[in-house]
Amino acid sequence: MNASLSPSTDLGIAVLRVSLGAMWIAHALLKLFVFTLPGTAQYFESIGFPGLLAYPVFVAELGGGLALLFGIYARQVALALVPVMAVAAAVHVPIGWMHTSPGGGWEYPVFLIAASLALWLLGDGAAALKRSPGWVPQLRGAK
Repeated sequence: MNASLSPSTDLGIAVLRVSLGAMWIAHALLKLFVFTLPGTAQYFESIGFPGLLAYPVFVAELGGGLALLFGIYARQVALALVPVMAVAAAVHVPIGWMHTSPGGGWEYPVFLIAASLALWLLGDGAAALKRSPGWVPQLRGAK
């Protein structure tokens, strides 16, 4: 537990971290088991991205999700995943708001961005295996 946080706050952050990790993993596994990686590569090509980009995106989402789930440098991982989902959100903006729209919408990717940024700002939470170093410098004279 982070000594500067209350136990309930630290636990709440852990709940955010674990659930966010599960969502990133689910997002990756959708590419693997539903769309397939070759199908995802075809989709990437259809929207103007190199098809090969589907593979590192899959690895980033799955690896990042696992790192979040277990609390391995969760803050840095959450921040590193934001550009991946920002591109996804930008692709889905013309389709509409709801992710259940044909072709998907942008509300789910934007929510993942917001949750990832919140975790980056809040910290690792309870039961993190490898804590992130603090990013806010201690002010002189602050207690």
